[in-house]
Amino acid sequence: MADDLDGMAVFVALADAQGFRAAARRLGVTASAVSQSIRRLEERVGLALVHRTTRSVRLTEAGERLYAVARPALEEVRGVVAALGEAGDEPRGTLRLHVSTGADTVLGGPLLAAFLRAHPRVQLDVSVSDVPLDIVAAGFDGGIQLGEIVEKDMIVVPVTGEIRQVVVGAPDYFARRPPPAHPRDLVDHECLNWRPTADAPGYRWEFTENGRDFSVAVPARMLTNDWSLNLRLARAGVGLTIVYEDQVRDDVARGTLVPVLEEFTTPFPGYYLYYPQRRQASAALRALIDHLRAARRPTPSPKKEPAAKRAAGRAADAHPPRGAKYR
Repeated sequence: MADDLDGMAVFVALADAQGFRAAARRLGVTASAVSQSIRRLEERVGLALVHRTTRSVRLTEAGERLYAVARPALEEVRGVVAALGEAGDEPRGTLRLHVSTGADTVLGGPLLAAFLRAHPRVQLDVSVSDVPLDIVAAGFDGGIQLGEIVEKDMIVVPVTGEIRQVVVGAPDYFARRPPPAHPRDLVDHECLNWRPTADAPGYRWEFTENGRDFSVAVPARMLTNDWSLNLRLARAGVGLTIVYEDQVRDDVARGTLVPVLEEFTTPFPGYYLYYPQRRQASAALRALIDHLRAARRPTPSPKKEPAAKRAAGRAADAHPPRGAKYR
C-alpha cells in the first residue's frame, strides 16, 4: 500500500513537472529513482503511463486518466493529514494563494501584516496574476477574485464590500485636452488600457447610464497587462486610464489625478476569498478566513445583478477590473 501511494505521488510530480529531472528536484531524489518508481507503477497497472523522450515526458491516454483522479485525491489526502496534524495546535505551514491583480492592493498593508503578526508560524506564498487556472491542479490552497468571476462550485468568503472604478487623468493632460463629458467621448482621447494576457483583447471600459450597463472599446495609446504601469503614465500626463477608486484616492486628494465621468461609474460587488468545496481547509487557511471576517467593517449588501450578467461573469476567461466584456 505504501509503495502504491509513493508511486502515485511520484507519478503526479512527474506529470506536473513534465520531466524526470524536474520531478526529481521537486521530490529531493535522483532522476533514476523517479524513473524506477514510474516503471514499477506501470508494471502494477499493466499499462504504459508516460511517453519518454530525451527532453520531455508526455502522458499516455491511460496516464491522463490516472492523473485526473490521482492529482485531486492526493491533494485531499494531504489536506486531511495536514489538518489532523494541526488539530489543537496553532496554524503553521505555507499558505498558497492565487490573487488577481487589483486584489493584491486590498491585501497589502495592515490587513496581511496583522495576519502574519497573529500567526508567526504561517508563511504566505502569493502569486499575483490574471491568467485563468485551476487552483486545485496548480496546488493553491485558495484564491482571491472578483465575486462575479469565481466558479460557482467554490466556497466563498467576502474580503471587501462594494468597489468602484474611476476614469482618471493628470491636470497636465486636461490642460491639452478637454475632459470627456460622456463615455462615448473616450474615442477621441489617449487611453491607457489593460488586458489580462498578451493574447487577450483590450478591456472594454464599463459604465452605467440610466440603469443600463454598457461598455466602450477605447483607443489604446498604451496596452499592457500591468495596470500600475498605466497608472504611472496617467500621472505623467500621457493619457486617461481606468482603475479602482481606492487605488487613486490619495492622488485625487493631492490633485495629481483628476476623476472624470463619475456619474457613469457605479459600485459593484467586490473581492472574495474562494477555495474548493471538496478540499479540507488547512488550519492556516481557516485562520486567514477568520482574520478576513474579523477585519471587515459592515458594508452595504452587494447589489443583485441579473442572472445573465452573473453567468457571463463566471464564464469569462480572465477579468479586468470588472469581469470584462470581450468581443
